[in-house]
Amino acid sequence: MTTNIAPVLQALQHQFGDAVRSTHEQYGDATAIVARESLLEMLTWLKNEPAWDFNFLMDVGGIDYLKYPDPQPERFAVAYHLYSLARNHRVRLKVYVGADDPSVPSAMHLWPTADWMEREVWDQFGVTFSGHTNLKRILNHMEFVGHPLRKDYPITKRQELSINDTLMDEMTAKLKAKGMA
Repeated sequence: MTTNIAPVLQALQHQFGDAVRSTHEQYGDATAIVARESLLEMLTWLKNEPAWDFNFLMDVGGIDYLKYPDPQPERFAVAYHLYSLARNHRVRLKVYVGADDPSVPSAMHLWPTADWMEREVWDQFGVTFSGHTNLKRILNHMEFVGHPLRKDYPITKRQELSINDTLMDEMTAKLKAKGMA
């Protein structure tokens, strides 16, 4: 095991072996490229292992490498940015997914905030999150066809929308039920 990499990356390699495809650090950010099949197990371990205590999911982001100048293993990637409030350290897990099956398991049961983050990635990139209980549009109108941050989405495409989106009505009802509206 190489000793000049971040301890969290060493621990991931030790715990998960070949499921950690590669690691790197750039600008102080420790990143592990991981196998999709092991992603959920790794996220769970990083959250629950007392030595790491990654209790805060900072962000889930999508990436489309279709027109990227350097070849990548697959067209899409999903990046999970984790932070430990108690230990003040962070790590990024990145998983590649192909255009033929752009899907990863949902992390909603680990961090409830994953709900809206995963919805945003699905809405903008078309990557699905298996096990997500409410995967629907969050930024685009419910009638919108396509995923606008995909590199092959036509930038001048316009879509006519015919019905009102119900998101605000749903949010108002939830707030009223909690006595907040």
